Amino acid sequence: MTVSRRLLLGLLLLLPLLASAQNFPAKPIKLIVPFPAGGPNDIIARVIGQRMSELSGQPVVIDNRGGQGGVLGTDAVSKAPPDGYTIAISSAGALAISPSMEKVAYDTQADLAPVTLVATVPEMLVVATNVPAKDIGGLIALAKAQPGKLNFASSGPGSLPHLAGELFKLTAKIDIVHVPYRGAAPAVNDLLGQQVQMTFLDLPVLLPQVKAGALRPIAMGSAARAPTAPDVPTTAEAGFPDLRIEN
Repeated sequence: MTVSRRLLLGLLLLLPLLASAQNFPAKPIKLIVPFPAGGPNDIIARVIGQRMSELSGQPVVIDNRGGQGGVLGTDAVSKAPPDGYTIAISSAGALAISPSMEKVAYDTQADLAPVTLVATVPEMLVVATNVPAKDIGGLIALAKAQPGKLNFASSGPGSLPHLAGELFKLTAKIDIVHVPYRGAAPAVNDLLGQQVQMTFLDLPVLLPQVKAGALRPIAMGSAARAPTAPDVPTTAEAGFPDLRIEN
């Protein structure tokens, strides 16, 4: 989560203190989510926003600003007035990956200040139900038999799902094509519609569709199996210990 550096102090950590000492906040707080509604950042932001509202006595308004792998929304908070009423929840893609790969309009170190780590989420590799592969070995064999024919979706260029797909390509020595979206939710929609064949995305986003049988799980990019998906093997168990992806 990030806020304007000019606030100097972490808003979430000091919210009760500021509220009692300076009558802060005295109006609604805007929480920018740099991804469309329905994605992992959005889900987490709404849980945090509700608790912040309970503690502060002020509404916390969720403002979804998807695009460019989280860069557009992160840029918006970097340019907000430094009054403590605009904060954001972001991810490694917009804060570290994209700034190292392309020119962005903000300086992560100068324009933004970290407040706290909110969550660490494992990435799950899933395929559309029309893809015949049942495990990672079968998926790799399918990709090698059809070089350049299989697509993988991501939540945007430079996002962790994008890098996860690229790492999969390098590790497995396969030729698959990146298809970027404005966030996780539209990527999942096209995966459900079989417009793309696979994706690495945050477990909470994919789990309902996996449990419903609408998407097929292939592997978990974490060190250990997820308690909420105990039957899904890790990439290490599947023979790819270097293919570890956690957000």
